[in-house]
Amino acid sequence: MKSQLRHIYHKYIKPKAIVLMYHRVANLESDIWDITVSPSNFEQHLQVIKELKSVVPLNVLALDVKKKNIRKNSVAISFDDGYADNFTEACPLLEKYGIPATFFISSINIDTSNLFWWDELEQIILYKDSLPQRISIVLGEQLVVYNLQEEAILTENKKSENKRWKAYLQLPPSRRCELYLILWRLLKPLPHNMQKQSLQKIKHWAGLQEESLIAYQSMTGDQLQALSRNKLFDVGAHTTSHLSLPLHTRKLQESEIIENKNFLQASIGKNVKLLSYPYGDYNDMTVAATASAAFDAAFTTAEQVVTNHSNQFLIPRFQVKNWDGKEFQQQLNKWLLK
Repeated sequence: MKSQLRHIYHKYIKPKAIVLMYHRVANLESDIWDITVSPSNFEQHLQVIKELKSVVPLNVLALDVKKKNIRKNSVAISFDDGYADNFTEACPLLEKYGIPATFFISSINIDTSNLFWWDELEQIILYKDSLPQRISIVLGEQLVVYNLQEEAILTENKKSENKRWKAYLQLPPSRRCELYLILWRLLKPLPHNMQKQSLQKIKHWAGLQEESLIAYQSMTGDQLQALSRNKLFDVGAHTTSHLSLPLHTRKLQESEIIENKNFLQASIGKNVKLLSYPYGDYNDMTVAATASAAFDAAFTTAEQVVTNHSNQFLIPRFQVKNWDGKEFQQQLNKWLLK
């Protein structure tokens, strides 16, 4: 009987909140990491959220966690990375429905035409019409040797297959997808300067001219400032270079966190009190560095509800995918019953 009562309490009565994690709002031909929601679907999500009447700003939810006083079924919205479409597509819709959101910004590409390394890698390996058949290249300290065979020349069928692939969920359906994963896994743990050097090597191998795809760019400084002036929106930290922090030294972790915070505060003229860990990755040193940098709270990508027992520097979030309104409503209900 007691166990049944505990189950009922934890599932239906115990105060719980959820933090939604978005990355991009755009219409893209491919989305291999499932981080992009179309503007149409995003608006449907906001219509569902508006009906909940329990939306809170993320900094309010973070304070609730600190006080161990979670508001039952409260929902907060966050965005990671700082893509320009957050400003051009997401913000107008959030304003339309009067819904607050926090934008966690990696500052390395702000006010530049540079792309995040994973976007550049995807465009080169998965979609470039022609590549050399064989790659032999040293990335970091690792020699990569791979033969694309007939996929050196990209057919329309293979291109479509690559675009449909979900890299986090499915085995590579093609040699190009397999090569992409090999390179992605080698680039992720590198410090930013080595990621940049490695990409240059890959571009040289691919015979690629310098180009920047507007659809994949980060915000400008003006956009970041305009966003921060809106009372609905808050800016959070996401490190300078979007590194997987636990793969690096305490010193580098601290500099990534503190320099990003200082850049953002200088840009917007406000204190930055929240941080999200790139990739959701952290270790004890990461948490200690975050706390010592005077953040109020930090967020992971662990798909769990927030409770009064949640650690203020390890607040979980649910990644939102490109669902329509009905699917999103079902997911919300499922999460709130966890």
